[in-house]
Amino acid sequence: MDLRQAVAITAVAIAPFASAQEADNWKGETELGVLITSGTTEETNIKGRLGLVHEVETWRNTGEFRTNYSETEDETTAEKYQAALETDYKFAENQYWFLRGSYEDDRFSGYDFESTVTTGYGNRVWNSGDRSFLDLSVGAGYRYNKLDMVNAEGEDTEEEAIARLAGQFDYALSENSLFRQKLSTEVGLDENNTVTESETSLQANVVGNLSMKAAFRVKHVSDAPAGSENTDTETSLSLLYGF
Repeated sequence: MDLRQAVAITAVAIAPFASAQEADNWKGETELGVLITSGTTEETNIKGRLGLVHEVETWRNTGEFRTNYSETEDETTAEKYQAALETDYKFAENQYWFLRGSYEDDRFSGYDFESTVTTGYGNRVWNSGDRSFLDLSVGAGYRYNKLDMVNAEGEDTEEEAIARLAGQFDYALSENSLFRQKLSTEVGLDENNTVTESETSLQANVVGNLSMKAAFRVKHVSDAPAGSENTDTETSLSLLYGF
């Protein structure tokens, strides 16, 4: 994939917000970060994200789509696409039952793709105003990953039941700034392969619905495919538009 393709995919991922703005009960945010350096080293980094939330009295539906592309000296060094969808049935004021699906295609992870489906119980254990809350959830499900190459057992897939623990903490530091911490871990119940992801971010309003966002993401795979790193990190600075 070249730079033009990466830009096109990012634009397609972000485009739906234009029509979503007029829909009732919808809100979301789009994010774009681009860094291009030249001189001694030529490097291009592109990060795109679309997050959507649709909420009514008894249901909350969320979707998140991400793309990340990096190129150094005309050589691709990172290429990743992620999608996660979740629907929550709110059976009590702060309690809900969730169903979640995720998909990830990371060219440099050792996997052709990674996918999970989980369901379980969630609780908004703390809430203050519209922008500050703490959500905790626990559930179980299934993991299906396709490897780039066969493993030592001669298999090219990983399949197992998993347990999932997750939390999200949003805290409004002021009317114009927000701190957010996301953390999740998925533990394999057969092979004990554990995947843990964390994102710490801080965003501050610039003007209107436009904000600056700084974020640090970590993904750790306890039993990564041969030739792949167990831990990936990502530091980013991007523009965020809320609607």
